Amino acid sequence: MTSIDSEPGRRERKKAATRRALSEAAMRLFLERGFDEVTVREIAEVADVSTTTLMNYFPTKEALVFDLDGEIERSLVAAVAERPPDISVPEALRRYLRERAERAVSGRHASRFMKLVLTTPALSDYWRKMWLRHEDALTRALAREFGQADRNLRCQALAHFALEAFTLATQSADAVPMIDVAFDILEHGWSPGEEPSD
Repeated sequence: MTSIDSEPGRRERKKAATRRALSEAAMRLFLERGFDEVTVREIAEVADVSTTTLMNYFPTKEALVFDLDGEIERSLVAAVAERPPDISVPEALRRYLRERAERAVSGRHASRFMKLVLTTPALSDYWRKMWLRHEDALTRALAREFGQADRNLRCQALAHFALEAFTLATQSADAVPMIDVAFDILEHGWSPGEEPSD
């Protein structure tokens, strides 16, 4: 007879719960003391697991901060693939990224998280590389929408610039307006001699 704990569904739920507990423990410590002041061993002790177990789930300390990578990529692709029929692709991306920017600056936890990321060089670099890794998935989603080859250059350019608009916004004191400015330029171009509006 098969043990309940050996059932795939139960095992996956336990793994997900352990992963979540590790990430939450790490974030509590990072927000309290700063990323550089916390060791992997301390995180493992707080989560009551071995350091080896922690490293099996998160191969780097930076990865503990960004546990939602897969979920973000899925939501980014869905913003394009599942948009209402009367919404253009650039407008769907603008709305999605504006919403993310609003959450990053308005929620107490989200704003503390972004401050931690942007003021810690190792995290800032890791986050930017991680965020831009979504470029391939977004390029493929755009190519499907427009009936183009997966590596279509226009789709790749739109994916890259849309993602870069968000990284620019997170570093701006006016994050949400920056998204709109970036997408206005993406959609309508820049006229010679045009003065940017505040």
